[in-house]
Amino acid sequence: MTSTQNSSRRRSEDLRPFVAPSELADNLQAVLVDLVELHLQAKQAHWNVIGPGFRSMHLSLDELVDTAREASDTIAERMRALQTVPDGRSDTVTATTSLPAYPSGTRQKAETVELVTARITAAVGTMRGVHDRVDAADPATSDLLHAIIDDLEKRAWMIAAEQSPTP
Repeated sequence: MTSTQNSSRRRSEDLRPFVAPSELADNLQAVLVDLVELHLQAKQAHWNVIGPGFRSMHLSLDELVDTAREASDTIAERMRALQTVPDGRSDTVTATTSLPAYPSGTRQKAETVELVTARITAAVGTMRGVHDRVDAADPATSDLLHAIIDDLEKRAWMIAAEQSPTP
């Protein structure tokens, strides 16, 4: 059988890239703004943590910053691959994030741990909240969410472990 006789061969003019349905784009946008906000809040915490245990917390927060920044880039690039437009502008992030605002000023390590882990929990909550709808629309994208959730939950555990147990 020659290649022209192969009935399973597709014709070029019939090929169309997958285009994300609007709900998928909206769900990924919600994840994106929370990851951008988490990155910014973690950097704020990094700059303003004080007190005993400062150095280890300072370094852990920088690792969280990197994790959140890389995850936001992964989601934004996935959105572009799906023919949607990510919006990470500061006014969009501020208006649409689900994360609570981070307080101004310096914070002791113990308070920083509580504030930061709560924000990681909020960002992961957004991902878990949209996961099933994302998976129904595009299983490949839900695999990205799985990896990001795993990374962030590990980061939350490591940051929380920096807190001294109370007797």
